[in-house]
Amino acid sequence: MSSILELQNLKKYFATQKAVDDISLTVDRGQIFGLLGPNGAGKTTLIRMITGIFYPDEGNIIFDGKKFDPINDTIGIGYMPEERGLYKKMKIGEQALYLAQLKGLSHKEALEKIKKWFIKFEMESWWNKKVEDLSKGMGQKLQFVTTVLHEPKLVILDEPFSGLDPVNSNLIKDEIFRMAQNGTTVIFSTHRMEQVEEICNHIVLVNKGQKILDGSVAQVKQDFKENLFSIGAENIPEQNGLAPFEMIRNKESNYVVRIKEGHKPNDVLTYLIQQGISVHSFNEILPSLNEIFIRLVEGTPTARQFQTI
Repeated sequence: MSSILELQNLKKYFATQKAVDDISLTVDRGQIFGLLGPNGAGKTTLIRMITGIFYPDEGNIIFDGKKFDPINDTIGIGYMPEERGLYKKMKIGEQALYLAQLKGLSHKEALEKIKKWFIKFEMESWWNKKVEDLSKGMGQKLQFVTTVLHEPKLVILDEPFSGLDPVNSNLIKDEIFRMAQNGTTVIFSTHRMEQVEEICNHIVLVNKGQKILDGSVAQVKQDFKENLFSIGAENIPEQNGLAPFEMIRNKESNYVVRIKEGHKPNDVLTYLIQQGISVHSFNEILPSLNEIFIRLVEGTPTARQFQTI
């Protein structure tokens, strides 16, 4: 799979602050890519360099196979910022037309595409409303439409579900999946780790201006697993030194165990069967992205909150 975006040793400094400190990453075409990090980590600065708002102090941005040209290449990018970037006093229909034409669409093309999107998102009655009259959720829907209607190669969404109810969140989510299936690349930035797990193929975690994690969601969860398993069984006895696991938690016939080094899951099952214990369920517990995020950002060890399992 070829890449749509490549950042090569990107640096951006403000006075003595290293906002982005030598970050390199690659985003493949059709990928839903999670850009994660705590507040002040450098995510916004990265996005602003990718969209041509800031110029890097050092490093290169390769967009669609060639060096990024902020003047001409931004037409192939759709950016939905976290803060509402709309004109409050302008009517919604007029604003959508204006923004679409800024992205290179003719008046006729823009009108056709806007009407289709407004029908799809049940926004037809909004045409003559002003932005200042919209709720936060309505504003998010409008921003999403104006971000994607010119069909950019790369879409950057910063907290796109903010203010949306579950129905409209699913509406946006379905469109993100549809765009990716059709070859559009999506960079998705959010603090909601459960959304990242559900939506993203690949993630990068930045902290203090540096990249500290880069990989597929599935691989990252595998890399940070702790040999923990959930066992549904009746009356697993207190463990002795011969058991291939240590008991972590026991609540209502649901046990959490950690397999000892040098042993495999089959060793646990064999041991339990030999003890005459009937096993109803046996599942590996993988860490959530939220746990991994906290562990890496705070520098915490392998402690887990088992009461949430």
